[in-house]
Amino acid sequence: MPWRRASDPYVVWLSEVLLQQTRVEQGLPYFERFLAAFPDVRALAAAPEDEVLKRWEGLGYYARARNLQKAARIIVLEHGGQFPERAEDWRRLPGIGRYTAGAIASIAFGEPVPAVDGNVKRVLARVFNIAQCIDDAKTLDRLWSLAETLVQGTRPGDFNQALMELGARICTPRSPRCEACPVQPHCASYAEGLQGKRPVRKPKKAVPHHEVVVAAIRRNGRYLIAKRPGNGLLPGLWEFPAGKCLPGEPHQIALERLAQEALAVEIEVGGMITTTNHAYSHFRTTLTAYRCRYVAGKPEPAEHTQLRWVRRGDFPRYPFHKANHKFMHLL
Repeated sequence: MPWRRASDPYVVWLSEVLLQQTRVEQGLPYFERFLAAFPDVRALAAAPEDEVLKRWEGLGYYARARNLQKAARIIVLEHGGQFPERAEDWRRLPGIGRYTAGAIASIAFGEPVPAVDGNVKRVLARVFNIAQCIDDAKTLDRLWSLAETLVQGTRPGDFNQALMELGARICTPRSPRCEACPVQPHCASYAEGLQGKRPVRKPKKAVPHHEVVVAAIRRNGRYLIAKRPGNGLLPGLWEFPAGKCLPGEPHQIALERLAQEALAVEIEVGGMITTTNHAYSHFRTTLTAYRCRYVAGKPEPAEHTQLRWVRRGDFPRYPFHKANHKFMHLL
């Protein structure tokens, strides 16, 4: 992984933010493309937001990209392009939590501070045979205290990365490779045969499911697209207007209601384009996209910040969220 031997705080920061909620194999090509487009903090700070989101397109959790740029602008405009060196100063920047701050400060600047991610939680819970639920605040504080004690040494960045790798490659959630583990002689849960029961987690809640209709509204060879607000789900991305169906509501009625309430226009609903399933972090959806014809009204955004009529050939210029890419090529 190209960031493992990096000491450039910009590269370390980018890799840590990008790999939040993202598998390494998925994130690697994004990391390389993003770094090529924005090679340093000044380039990122100066870029248009749509361009930053376009480079992030398909990766999900888009608030990461927006916070990355917000923090870059603070570093450039308020600190002359100089990066913070201490974890507590990194935490003052947008999108930087305790883990990310600890990872950057220890890897890039050698500060002996812990970085406790999901992998590290699992390793510590097994090594110290912690029977309490690691989702509880008190137990989480204990894990951070343990990590803080362990990281005190001359190479804190290497130590933190080693713990992460141990959890990712050896001390895995299911079927941990205890026979290959370098800390197996010190593992209290292994000694008692409890490694398969650690860590203790809260039961997962049922994931809600929503029926969503999408309107590909066309007028004079152009499609109506909308920009999502800068907060909430998928902030700042463009999309084809969409909305949830009410219980038992037919798709045609839902689309006509959506057009009136969210866009202030009347439409004629045509044929179905496709139906596809899409999962978000806390819910799942079944999306059904329809071809629609603009009939009347002046489009006004009620739930979005901008509306635009664009040709199909212009789609690549806009950062759309992943669900839209599942049917855009069919238009």
